[in-house]
Amino acid sequence: MTHFEKNENDEKNDLIDREREFPEDRANEKKDFESFKAPEPSHQEHHKPVHHEHKAHHGHKSEKKPRKKLKVSFWKVSTVVLLALLILLNYSNFIGGGLSEEEISANTINYINNNLLQAGDEAQLVSATKEGDLYNLKLNIAGQEIDSYVTLDGKLLFPQVIKMDESLLTDTTDSSAAPVTETPKSDNPKVELFIWSYCPYGVQAQGPLSEVVSLLGADADFEAVLYYDGHGAYETQQNKIQACIQEIAQDKYWDYATGFVDNIYPKCGASRDIDCDKTESVKLMKSLGINDVNVMSCVQEKGTDLIAEHSNRAQAYGVTGSPSLMINGVKVNTERNAEAYKAAICDAFNNAPADCLTTLDASSATAAGNC
Repeated sequence: MTHFEKNENDEKNDLIDREREFPEDRANEKKDFESFKAPEPSHQEHHKPVHHEHKAHHGHKSEKKPRKKLKVSFWKVSTVVLLALLILLNYSNFIGGGLSEEEISANTINYINNNLLQAGDEAQLVSATKEGDLYNLKLNIAGQEIDSYVTLDGKLLFPQVIKMDESLLTDTTDSSAAPVTETPKSDNPKVELFIWSYCPYGVQAQGPLSEVVSLLGADADFEAVLYYDGHGAYETQQNKIQACIQEIAQDKYWDYATGFVDNIYPKCGASRDIDCDKTESVKLMKSLGINDVNVMSCVQEKGTDLIAEHSNRAQAYGVTGSPSLMINGVKVNTERNAEAYKAAICDAFNNAPADCLTTLDASSATAAGNC
Protein backbone atom coordinates (compact mmCIF):
# COMPACT_ATOMS: atom_id res chain seq x y z
CA MET A 1 0.00 0.00 0.00
CA THR A 2 1.40 3.34 -0.98
CA HIS A 3 1.75 6.23 1.34
CA PHE A 4 -1.01 8.06 -0.47
CA GLU A 5 -3.46 5.16 -0.20
CA LYS A 6 -2.69 4.78 3.47
CA ASN A 7 -3.39 8.46 4.03
CA GLU A 8 -6.67 8.23 2.17
CA ASN A 9 -7.78 5.23 4.20
CA ASP A 10 -6.96 7.09 7.39
CA GLU A 11 -9.16 9.98 6.34
CA LYS A 12 -12.04 7.66 5.47
CA ASN A 13 -11.78 5.88 8.80
CA ASP A 14 -11.81 9.22 10.55
CA LEU A 15 -14.94 10.20 8.67
CA ILE A 16 -16.73 6.98 9.63
CA ASP A 17 -15.87 7.51 13.29
CA ARG A 18 -17.18 11.03 13.23
CA GLU A 19 -20.42 9.96 11.51
CA ARG A 20 -21.02 7.41 14.26
CA GLU A 21 -20.64 10.04 16.95
CA PHE A 22 -22.54 12.87 15.25
CA PRO A 23 -24.73 11.39 12.51
CA GLU A 24 -26.86 14.48 11.99
CA ASP A 25 -24.05 17.02 12.03
CA ARG A 26 -21.92 14.90 9.70
CA ALA A 27 -24.56 14.47 7.03
CA ASN A 28 -23.75 17.76 5.37
CA GLU A 29 -20.02 17.46 6.09
CA LYS A 30 -19.92 14.20 4.23
CA LYS A 31 -21.31 15.88 1.17
CA ASP A 32 -18.74 18.61 1.46
CA PHE A 33 -15.97 16.08 1.92
CA GLU A 34 -17.05 14.18 -1.18
CA SER A 35 -17.06 17.39 -3.18
CA PHE A 36 -13.58 18.55 -2.40
CA LYS A 37 -11.54 15.37 -1.69
CA ALA A 38 -8.54 14.82 -3.95
CA PRO A 39 -9.18 12.86 -7.12
CA GLU A 40 -7.57 9.48 -7.45
CA PRO A 41 -4.19 9.72 -9.17
CA SER A 42 -3.72 8.51 -12.70
CA HIS A 43 -1.50 5.53 -13.62
CA GLN A 44 1.42 7.79 -14.29
CA GLU A 45 0.99 9.67 -11.09
CA HIS A 46 1.45 6.46 -9.07
CA HIS A 47 5.11 6.61 -9.94
CA LYS A 48 5.58 10.23 -9.03
CA PRO A 49 6.79 11.01 -5.60
CA VAL A 50 4.02 12.56 -3.69
CA HIS A 51 4.75 14.30 -0.48
CA HIS A 52 1.75 14.83 1.86
CA GLU A 53 2.05 16.04 5.34
CA HIS A 54 0.58 13.28 7.36
CA LYS A 55 -1.50 14.25 10.33
CA ALA A 56 -2.38 11.69 12.85
CA HIS A 57 -6.17 11.65 13.10
CA HIS A 58 -6.50 8.78 15.44
CA GLY A 59 -6.62 9.94 18.97
CA HIS A 60 -7.24 13.51 17.83
CA LYS A 61 -10.91 13.41 16.78
CA SER A 62 -12.84 16.63 16.26
CA GLU A 63 -13.79 18.44 19.41
CA LYS A 64 -16.87 19.94 17.71
CA LYS A 65 -19.87 19.83 20.07
CA PRO A 66 -23.32 18.73 18.87
CA ARG A 67 -25.78 21.56 18.27
CA LYS A 68 -28.84 21.65 20.47
CA LYS A 69 -32.23 21.64 18.80
CA LEU A 70 -34.69 24.36 19.75
CA LYS A 71 -37.85 22.59 20.82
CA VAL A 72 -40.95 24.89 20.98
CA SER A 73 -44.12 23.65 22.71
CA PHE A 74 -47.22 24.17 20.55
CA TRP A 75 -49.41 24.55 23.62
CA LYS A 76 -47.16 27.19 25.15
CA VAL A 77 -47.30 29.26 21.98
CA SER A 78 -51.09 28.84 21.76
CA THR A 79 -51.52 29.93 25.37
CA VAL A 80 -49.45 33.06 24.85
CA VAL A 81 -51.38 34.00 21.69
CA LEU A 82 -54.75 33.40 23.38
CA LEU A 83 -53.74 35.46 26.40
CA ALA A 84 -52.72 38.31 24.12
CA LEU A 85 -56.07 38.21 22.33
CA LEU A 86 -57.99 38.26 25.60
CA ILE A 87 -56.00 41.25 26.81
CA LEU A 88 -56.70 43.02 23.53
CA LEU A 89 -60.45 42.30 23.73
CA ASN A 90 -60.70 43.49 27.31
CA TYR A 91 -58.77 46.61 26.46
CA SER A 92 -61.00 47.39 23.48
CA ASN A 93 -64.09 47.04 25.68
CA PHE A 94 -62.49 49.16 28.36
CA ILE A 95 -61.84 52.01 25.96
CA GLY A 96 -65.43 51.96 24.67
CA GLY A 97 -65.66 49.10 22.20
CA GLY A 98 -69.00 47.88 23.65
CA LEU A 99 -72.37 49.54 24.15
CA SER A 100 -72.79 51.97 27.00
CA GLU A 101 -75.19 51.38 29.87
CA GLU A 102 -77.50 54.07 28.48
CA GLU A 103 -77.55 52.51 25.00
CA ILE A 104 -78.27 49.02 26.35
CA SER A 105 -81.08 50.38 28.56
CA ALA A 106 -82.67 52.27 25.66
CA ASN A 107 -82.41 49.28 23.30
CA THR A 108 -83.95 46.96 25.90
CA ILE A 109 -86.88 49.31 26.58
CA ASN A 110 -87.56 49.64 22.85
CA TYR A 111 -87.43 45.87 22.36
CA ILE A 112 -89.81 45.16 25.24
CA ASN A 113 -92.32 47.83 24.18
CA ASN A 114 -92.30 46.76 20.53
CA ASN A 115 -92.25 42.99 20.96
CA LEU A 116 -93.34 41.80 24.40
CA LEU A 117 -96.14 44.07 25.63
CA GLN A 118 -99.76 44.38 24.61
CA ALA A 119 -100.98 47.49 22.89
CA GLY A 120 -101.45 50.25 25.44
CA ASP A 121 -98.80 48.94 27.82
CA GLU A 122 -95.40 50.59 28.09
CA ALA A 123 -92.23 49.76 29.98
CA GLN A 124 -90.38 52.62 31.66
CA LEU A 125 -86.85 52.43 33.05
CA VAL A 126 -86.54 52.97 36.81
CA SER A 127 -82.84 52.21 37.23
CA ALA A 128 -79.92 50.30 35.68
CA THR A 129 -77.06 48.79 37.68
CA LYS A 130 -74.25 46.38 36.82
CA GLU A 131 -74.36 43.08 38.70
CA GLY A 132 -71.44 40.83 37.83
CA ASP A 133 -71.61 40.02 34.12
CA LEU A 134 -75.15 41.42 33.70
CA TYR A 135 -77.05 44.67 33.86
CA ASN A 136 -80.03 44.70 36.23
CA LEU A 137 -82.77 46.86 34.69
CA LYS A 138 -85.63 47.78 37.01
CA LEU A 139 -88.69 48.44 34.86
CA ASN A 140 -92.09 49.92 35.63
CA ILE A 141 -94.75 48.13 33.61
CA ALA A 142 -98.37 48.99 34.26
CA GLY A 143 -97.56 50.28 37.73
CA GLN A 144 -95.56 47.21 38.74
CA GLU A 145 -91.78 47.20 39.22
CA ILE A 146 -90.06 44.29 37.50
CA ASP A 147 -86.41 43.18 37.48
CA SER A 148 -84.97 42.19 34.10
CA TYR A 149 -81.38 41.32 33.22
CA VAL A 150 -79.34 42.00 30.07
CA THR A 151 -75.87 40.79 29.11
CA LEU A 152 -73.11 43.40 28.97
CA ASP A 153 -73.06 43.27 25.16
CA GLY A 154 -76.81 43.94 25.04
CA LYS A 155 -77.55 40.79 23.01
CA LEU A 156 -79.38 38.59 25.53
CA LEU A 157 -82.40 39.60 27.62
CA PHE A 158 -83.59 37.67 30.69
CA PRO A 159 -87.07 39.04 31.57
CA GLN A 160 -87.06 36.95 34.73
CA VAL A 161 -84.27 35.25 36.68
CA ILE A 162 -84.02 32.79 39.54
CA LYS A 163 -81.35 33.55 42.11
CA MET A 164 -79.96 30.15 43.06
CA ASP A 165 -78.47 31.43 46.31
CA GLU A 166 -81.95 32.17 47.63
CA SER A 167 -84.48 29.68 48.95
CA LEU A 168 -87.36 28.73 46.68
CA LEU A 169 -89.61 28.01 49.66
CA THR A 170 -92.53 30.41 49.60
CA ASP A 171 -95.64 31.04 51.59
CA THR A 172 -98.40 28.76 50.33
CA THR A 173 -101.18 31.15 51.30
CA ASP A 174 -102.95 33.00 48.49
CA SER A 175 -101.59 36.53 48.74
CA SER A 176 -104.03 37.74 46.10
CA ALA A 177 -107.01 36.96 48.29
CA ALA A 178 -108.03 40.14 50.08
CA PRO A 179 -109.66 40.07 53.49
CA VAL A 180 -113.39 39.46 53.20
CA THR A 181 -115.26 42.69 53.96
CA GLU A 182 -119.02 42.76 53.93
CA THR A 183 -120.39 45.27 51.46
CA PRO A 184 -122.72 47.80 53.10
CA LYS A 185 -126.29 47.67 51.75
CA SER A 186 -128.32 50.58 50.43
CA ASP A 187 -131.41 51.30 48.39
CA ASN A 188 -129.32 52.63 45.50
CA PRO A 189 -125.82 51.19 45.64
CA LYS A 190 -122.99 53.43 44.47
CA VAL A 191 -120.71 51.59 42.07
CA GLU A 192 -117.32 53.09 41.13
CA LEU A 193 -114.89 51.53 38.70
CA PHE A 194 -111.37 52.98 39.09
CA ILE A 195 -109.41 52.69 35.85
CA TRP A 196 -106.85 54.20 33.51
CA SER A 197 -108.60 54.65 30.17
CA TYR A 198 -105.92 52.79 28.15
CA CYS A 199 -105.04 50.19 30.77
CA PRO A 200 -105.75 46.80 29.13
CA TYR A 201 -106.96 45.33 32.43
CA GLY A 202 -109.23 48.30 33.02
CA VAL A 203 -110.69 47.81 29.55
CA GLN A 204 -111.32 44.15 30.43
CA ALA A 205 -113.49 45.36 33.33
CA GLN A 206 -115.14 48.28 31.56
CA GLY A 207 -116.83 46.12 28.93
CA PRO A 208 -118.52 43.65 31.33
CA LEU A 209 -119.59 46.43 33.70
CA SER A 210 -121.25 48.23 30.76
CA GLU A 211 -123.44 45.13 30.35
CA VAL A 212 -124.45 45.32 34.03
CA VAL A 213 -125.27 49.03 33.66
CA SER A 214 -127.66 48.17 30.81
CA LEU A 215 -129.48 45.87 33.26
CA LEU A 216 -129.32 47.79 36.53
CA GLY A 217 -128.61 51.38 35.45
CA ALA A 218 -132.00 52.62 36.72
CA ASP A 219 -131.51 51.09 40.19
CA ALA A 220 -127.87 51.91 41.05
CA ASP A 221 -125.42 54.77 40.45
CA PHE A 222 -122.52 53.83 38.21
CA GLU A 223 -119.39 55.91 37.60
CA ALA A 224 -116.02 55.38 35.96
CA VAL A 225 -113.22 57.09 37.88
CA LEU A 226 -110.28 57.96 35.58
CA TYR A 227 -107.68 58.45 38.26
CA TYR A 228 -104.31 58.01 36.51
CA ASP A 229 -102.58 58.43 33.13
CA GLY A 230 -99.56 56.16 33.15
CA HIS A 231 -99.35 55.72 29.37
CA GLY A 232 -98.81 59.27 28.21
CA ALA A 233 -100.58 62.27 26.70
CA TYR A 234 -103.08 60.27 24.65
CA GLU A 235 -104.32 58.60 27.85
CA THR A 236 -104.47 61.95 29.69
CA GLN A 237 -106.71 63.26 26.92
CA GLN A 238 -108.99 60.19 26.95
CA ASN A 239 -109.30 60.34 30.73
CA LYS A 240 -110.54 63.93 30.43
CA ILE A 241 -112.93 63.07 27.59
CA GLN A 242 -114.57 60.29 29.59
CA ALA A 243 -114.76 62.42 32.73
CA CYS A 244 -116.42 65.25 30.74
CA ILE A 245 -118.91 62.94 29.04
CA GLN A 246 -120.06 61.85 32.49
CA GLU A 247 -120.50 65.55 33.36
CA ILE A 248 -122.39 66.49 30.17
CA ALA A 249 -124.16 63.31 28.99
CA GLN A 250 -123.98 60.87 31.87
CA ASP A 251 -126.85 58.74 30.52
CA LYS A 252 -124.85 57.99 27.37
CA TYR A 253 -121.49 57.45 28.97
CA TRP A 254 -121.64 53.65 29.18
CA ASP A 255 -122.64 53.43 25.53
CA TYR A 256 -119.55 55.49 24.79
CA ALA A 257 -117.50 53.18 27.05
CA THR A 258 -118.69 50.17 25.06
CA GLY A 259 -117.72 51.85 21.78
CA PHE A 260 -114.35 52.85 23.23
CA VAL A 261 -113.58 49.26 24.25
CA ASP A 262 -114.65 47.85 20.89
CA ASN A 263 -113.18 50.43 18.50
CA ILE A 264 -111.02 53.24 19.91
CA TYR A 265 -108.84 51.20 22.29
CA PRO A 266 -107.71 48.62 19.69
CA LYS A 267 -106.95 51.28 17.08
CA CYS A 268 -105.43 54.15 19.07
CA GLY A 269 -103.95 52.01 21.81
CA ALA A 270 -101.72 50.38 19.19
CA SER A 271 -100.55 53.66 17.66
CA ARG A 272 -100.47 55.61 20.96
CA ASP A 273 -101.35 58.64 18.90
CA ILE A 274 -103.11 61.57 20.57
CA ASP A 275 -104.63 62.73 17.27
CA CYS A 276 -106.05 59.25 16.67
CA ASP A 277 -107.58 59.34 20.14
CA LYS A 278 -109.25 62.71 19.54
CA THR A 279 -110.49 61.94 16.01
CA GLU A 280 -111.99 58.58 16.93
CA SER A 281 -113.53 59.94 20.14
CA VAL A 282 -115.28 62.77 18.30
CA LYS A 283 -116.52 60.32 15.68
CA LEU A 284 -117.95 58.02 18.37
CA MET A 285 -119.60 60.90 20.25
CA LYS A 286 -121.31 62.09 17.09
CA SER A 287 -122.63 58.59 16.38
CA LEU A 288 -124.17 58.42 19.89
CA GLY A 289 -125.70 61.91 19.78
CA ILE A 290 -123.28 63.33 22.33
CA ASN A 291 -122.39 67.01 21.84
CA ASP A 292 -118.69 66.60 21.03
CA VAL A 293 -118.10 70.39 20.92
CA ASN A 294 -119.26 70.79 24.50
CA VAL A 295 -117.28 67.78 25.61
CA MET A 296 -114.03 69.03 24.04
CA SER A 297 -114.61 72.47 25.56
CA CYS A 298 -114.98 70.76 28.94
CA VAL A 299 -111.72 68.91 28.31
CA GLN A 300 -109.91 72.23 27.82
CA GLU A 301 -111.59 74.14 30.64
CA LYS A 302 -112.42 71.58 33.34
CA GLY A 303 -110.60 68.40 32.40
CA THR A 304 -107.60 68.94 34.66
CA ASP A 305 -109.77 69.68 37.70
CA LEU A 306 -112.04 66.70 37.07
CA ILE A 307 -109.09 64.30 36.85
CA ALA A 308 -107.54 65.82 39.98
CA GLU A 309 -110.76 65.07 41.88
CA HIS A 310 -110.76 61.49 40.56
CA SER A 311 -107.15 61.08 41.64
CA ASN A 312 -107.87 62.41 45.15
CA ARG A 313 -110.77 60.00 45.51
CA ALA A 314 -108.55 57.07 44.55
CA GLN A 315 -106.01 58.11 47.19
CA ALA A 316 -108.71 58.43 49.81
CA TYR A 317 -109.90 54.88 49.09
CA GLY A 318 -106.37 53.52 48.91
CA VAL A 319 -106.79 52.41 45.31
CA THR A 320 -103.50 51.15 43.89
CA GLY A 321 -104.42 49.35 40.67
CA SER A 322 -106.63 49.50 37.59
CA PRO A 323 -109.24 48.11 37.67
CA SER A 324 -110.59 48.45 41.21
CA LEU A 325 -114.31 48.01 41.86
CA MET A 326 -115.81 49.88 44.82
CA ILE A 327 -119.40 49.28 45.95
CA ASN A 328 -120.77 51.62 48.62
CA GLY A 329 -117.21 52.69 49.44
CA VAL A 330 -115.80 49.16 49.88
CA LYS A 331 -113.44 47.43 47.49
CA VAL A 332 -114.90 44.25 46.04
CA ASN A 333 -112.71 41.44 44.68
CA THR A 334 -114.53 39.30 42.16
CA GLU A 335 -114.11 37.77 38.73
CA ARG A 336 -114.09 40.20 35.82
CA ASN A 337 -117.23 39.19 34.02
CA ALA A 338 -120.73 40.61 33.80
CA GLU A 339 -122.40 37.90 35.90
CA ALA A 340 -119.88 38.22 38.77
CA TYR A 341 -120.20 42.03 38.77
CA LYS A 342 -124.00 41.78 38.75
CA ALA A 343 -124.02 39.37 41.69
CA ALA A 344 -121.73 41.64 43.77
CA ILE A 345 -123.88 44.71 43.07
CA CYS A 346 -127.18 42.95 43.66
CA ASP A 347 -125.84 41.79 47.03
CA ALA A 348 -125.48 45.47 48.01
CA PHE A 349 -129.21 46.28 47.69
CA ASN A 350 -131.47 46.41 50.71
CA ASN A 351 -134.07 44.92 48.40
CA ALA A 352 -132.63 43.53 45.18
CA PRO A 353 -134.64 44.36 42.04
CA ALA A 354 -136.15 41.61 39.91
CA ASP A 355 -133.52 42.19 37.21
CA CYS A 356 -130.95 40.62 39.55
CA LEU A 357 -132.46 37.24 38.57
CA THR A 358 -131.29 37.76 34.98
CA THR A 359 -128.22 35.75 34.05
CA LEU A 360 -125.46 37.60 32.26
CA ASP A 361 -122.25 36.52 30.51
CA ALA A 362 -120.02 34.64 32.93
CA SER A 363 -116.95 34.27 30.71
CA SER A 364 -113.93 35.98 32.29
CA ALA A 365 -111.01 37.66 30.60
CA THR A 366 -108.20 35.31 29.67
CA ALA A 367 -105.59 37.51 31.37
CA ALA A 368 -106.03 38.97 34.83
CA GLY A 369 -103.80 41.69 36.20
CA ASN A 370 -103.65 45.35 37.16
CA CYS A 371 -102.09 48.53 35.87
